[in-house]
Amino acid sequence: MNLTILPDAETIAATALAAWERDATAAVEARGAFRVLLSGGSTPRKLFHLLASAPHDALPWDATHLFWGDERSVGPDHPDSNYRMTRETLLDTIGLPAAQVHRLEGERADLDGAARDYEHVVAEAFDTPLDSPPPAFDLVLLGLGTDAHTASLFPHTAALAERRRWFVANDVPQLATRRLTATYPLLNAARAILFLVAGADKANALARVRAPSGDVADAPARGIRPAGTLEWLIDAAAAAAAST
Repeated sequence: MNLTILPDAETIAATALAAWERDATAAVEARGAFRVLLSGGSTPRKLFHLLASAPHDALPWDATHLFWGDERSVGPDHPDSNYRMTRETLLDTIGLPAAQVHRLEGERADLDGAARDYEHVVAEAFDTPLDSPPPAFDLVLLGLGTDAHTASLFPHTAALAERRRWFVANDVPQLATRRLTATYPLLNAARAILFLVAGADKANALARVRAPSGDVADAPARGIRPAGTLEWLIDAAAAAAAST
């Protein structure tokens, strides 16, 4: 694990942009496509603004496919939708073809069916059968909640125990809701995972995740152990508070 402490959320976003550019170039050169699993939250929003403002020809958008690591049980135009945040900050600007944007359908009444259908979407995009090991995303963006959750893998929820499925509908009783989420098997198959963590309110969660020992059920982000690289970009506020 590589942990980098940066001054603020803006610097995190700029550093993440450089990582995106690096991984995109390498993926397209090696495999002809760049497949990214996105997260929601305020820090990725800053990254998406930077991506949208970068010169269009500086990034291989024609070979980039965007997926989502989790979604709330809302429609794509709802203020809480992770997809809507990405559309408003990035997609509306770069004009990525619809065939390269793979949305999680959180508005569906049957969220279990939505999760299974999304597994088929991912399998088709990677040209791999569903009964094979999970495919390796070139880059996975993750955030950290104040309760140490990541994606929609919340403490003491059933999805933490999933070892076969790539996506599931996860009951989150502490929020009185259900969410769609990627699972550990899929996340940990990634070639690169980038955590973006900003704010003093994340300090306690960060300390629990970084502790030498601890229970994944209490701090789900501890379960992120990818086959590829794992990099944490943390702002000074979170790091300073976590060390006190």
